[in-house]
Amino acid sequence: MSAILPIHRHALRSDKTADRLDQDPSEELSMAENTSTADNADIDPDGDDDPSERRSPALIATAIALPVALIVGVVIAAVVAGNNPELSPVALGPVPAPAAESPACVSLLGALPDKIDDFTKAELVEPAPAGAAAWQRSEGEPIVLRCGLDRPSEFDQAAALQVVNGVQWFQVSGTDIGLAASTWFAVDRGEYIGITIPDGTGPTPIQEISDTITATLEQKPLDPAPVAVP
Repeated sequence: MSAILPIHRHALRSDKTADRLDQDPSEELSMAENTSTADNADIDPDGDDDPSERRSPALIATAIALPVALIVGVVIAAVVAGNNPELSPVALGPVPAPAAESPACVSLLGALPDKIDDFTKAELVEPAPAGAAAWQRSEGEPIVLRCGLDRPSEFDQAAALQVVNGVQWFQVSGTDIGLAASTWFAVDRGEYIGITIPDGTGPTPIQEISDTITATLEQKPLDPAPVAVP
């Protein structure tokens, strides 16, 4: 279109000039000057035929800045949404926990932190089992604590224990049963406390729970099962 439009404009000007051949020469000169001015006005150095399509640098900068601002806003909104996910209540199945409502477990559950590392304490689906708590984050499995459990069947006099912040723990890996998590049992507080932690979570959960147990419950003598005789 940019190669055709100038041809149409010159054709229109030729018709107008023919209509004025009988006019005074001075008028013809004036008309020629006006025509020359119009020709110059029609020339767009950028090749645009419509002057209304020209944009000032300030307007162009504003047009560019607006989409960038919108993109930044979307990114910020995504980050905020990631930091404040809509988390659903955690469903926990029943397990044997005869001492779940003991004074020791009631005291412990009342002292548990609202956050463990980047996990937030979760609501439990009702009816929730007694003596249980959970923490979750936007991705992955939750951390689950249960108090008042039966003595773990693997906890005998030959079991290897680990001491974390003053609490003696017995660890059972879930690898053998296809779980990407380990359960740690606190075995020196009178009531058995289990905490299941997803693999790759790091040491912070067991450390923080150990601090809470140490501050809340008195240490008691160990009571492992005797070693089974083959």
